[in-house]
Amino acid sequence: MSKISYPKKYLTDFSLVSLLVSNVTIIILAIVENWDVATVLWVYWMQSVIIGFFQFLRILSLKQFSTEKFTINNQPVQPTQNTKVKTAFFFAFHYGFFHFIYAVFLFTLFTRQPLDLSYLFIGGLIFFVNHLFSYRHNKLLDEQKVQNIGKLMFAPYQRIIPMHIIIVFGAALGQSTLIVFLLLKTVTDLALHMIKHR
Repeated sequence: MSKISYPKKYLTDFSLVSLLVSNVTIIILAIVENWDVATVLWVYWMQSVIIGFFQFLRILSLKQFSTEKFTINNQPVQPTQNTKVKTAFFFAFHYGFFHFIYAVFLFTLFTRQPLDLSYLFIGGLIFFVNHLFSYRHNKLLDEQKVQNIGKLMFAPYQRIIPMHIIIVFGAALGQSTLIVFLLLKTVTDLALHMIKHR
């Protein structure tokens, strides 16, 4: 059976709409359910972890990839299975450690009372479904284009760091201004997504 090849623009448009719907849904839930600052921050922390999880799977699922300008221990490497596995697990360790430190920061500075786990579950589920779709979309694109494994490894940082700087600034200014910063976060998230798929 022949595999259906979807146009890149078609896939990107649906991925963008999915991301927009996910962000707007979270903002509406935060307003309607009157989420506190800590809940909002933890939900977006979960989104970042989910992004990293699917990027880890994406790197491991590559069939063909480029290692141009990519080095390990300052040595150029070949696009082999061993290179792919080492890169994926190094990314998982580094990205995971980054989010562990971030979690300690959130727990210490913003978590003043027990969190409502149902809100975290709902928020995490929304972003999981969104990024599952994005992962499937990216896998199809990876089959149509030879990706650079180094760029794939660093791509999540370029997306989440500006996003979380915006959210943390909003949280620092208080709950009344947080929604404005979440809207700004959504715009930034969409812009970085479009740049990635440019």
